[in-house]
Amino acid sequence: MRVQERILDLIFPPKCPYCQRVLDIPRAPVCPICQASLPWLEGAAGERRISSADGCFSPLAYGEAVRTAIHRYKFHRVRALGRPFGVLMAQCLGERLPQGADLVCWAPLSRKRLRERGFNQAELMAREVGRLMSIPAGPVLEKVKDTRPQSELEEESARQANAQGAYALIPGAGLAGKRVVLVDDVVTSGATLSECAALLRQAGAEQVFCLTLARARGD
Repeated sequence: MRVQERILDLIFPPKCPYCQRVLDIPRAPVCPICQASLPWLEGAAGERRISSADGCFSPLAYGEAVRTAIHRYKFHRVRALGRPFGVLMAQCLGERLPQGADLVCWAPLSRKRLRERGFNQAELMAREVGRLMSIPAGPVLEKVKDTRPQSELEEESARQANAQGAYALIPGAGLAGKRVVLVDDVVTSGATLSECAALLRQAGAEQVFCLTLARARGD
């Protein structure tokens, strides 16, 4: 650990993302109590069918503590949570896709939403996953329509309509023959991931796997 990180950990002791207890091990992604109590997804429960993708993996269900932590990350702009979330996602990906991948990318935000939030929560997690797994991480997609947040829409049909045509490939994105991992924070209806995965296929990706921190609904 860098000296600067040690000093910051002493001044601002890292807390568990889910219960806000001070961590005994500062760089741990979760405290022992939450490690035992969080809604972990194992086996088939941690996988989801997504159109145009070869699979979708999530380590956690979107339970109350997980929901609160993700909201703190996104809406209270606690950027530091991208690291511990990314650690859990990298562990999940390593278990589900031991052969690794060629590229990690993320679901983009519109320019307006990015200005408001100041960061893309999916990008921070994707870059941490890439760093931990030694997989290149970079932008491949852009959001070309400023749509309503998917969290405001309950019906699956409304989510699909909201995501349709909202994304595009960044010019020059060439993914021919590559295994790509697409990262987002939560999978609910899968509309956003499906739309993005279809574009990655269009760019030539041989395989597309989705990775989220949490899964909000079953198939």
